[in-house]
Amino acid sequence: MVRSIYMAGPEVFMPNARAIMDEKTELAREAGFRAICPGDLDIPPAPTKKAFGLAISQVDEEMMLEADAIIANLTPFRGLAADVGTAFELGFMCALGKPVTAYTNVPESHYARCVAYYEGRVTKGEDGYQRGSDGLSLEDFEMIDNLMLHGGVERRGGLIAIGSAPPDALYTDLAAFRQCLAHLKDRFA
Repeated sequence: MVRSIYMAGPEVFMPNARAIMDEKTELAREAGFRAICPGDLDIPPAPTKKAFGLAISQVDEEMMLEADAIIANLTPFRGLAADVGTAFELGFMCALGKPVTAYTNVPESHYARCVAYYEGRVTKGEDGYQRGSDGLSLEDFEMIDNLMLHGGVERRGGLIAIGSAPPDALYTDLAAFRQCLAHLKDRFA
């Protein structure tokens, strides 16, 4: 039986999305898996933009229900943290009780990225929490993203693979992705 893996990540927004997903699909095939990728299905036009968005959401959820596992790319996207759609997909698969893995191509912790966001203006509040210049507390748990994402993977026995890619390869470097494939291969063996 060939297991299927849902490929979650912000690559779908890239101008070369199809090429990236094709490469991930081939790597998954070589590891003995079938890749399920958002964007693989043609979704018929809808009468409104909202209706089309809802159709995409429905198709993606149906793909996750079909998949046996997920590999989520948590490389920060358009800001300090993972793509919000990818975060939803990872949570969805965690809730289904399916094997979850994730990777990032940015080795700095979520906390370090938040400190950089505040340009180092972080102080310890009277309550003992590290706080930015706006008074908001920062998560300092030595995790690659929000504790619910990182913790959700590790608490279920999944792998968080941490890569280090140059800025021009943040979404195309697949070394950490390969680690996730190897982890899932071992888990299903």
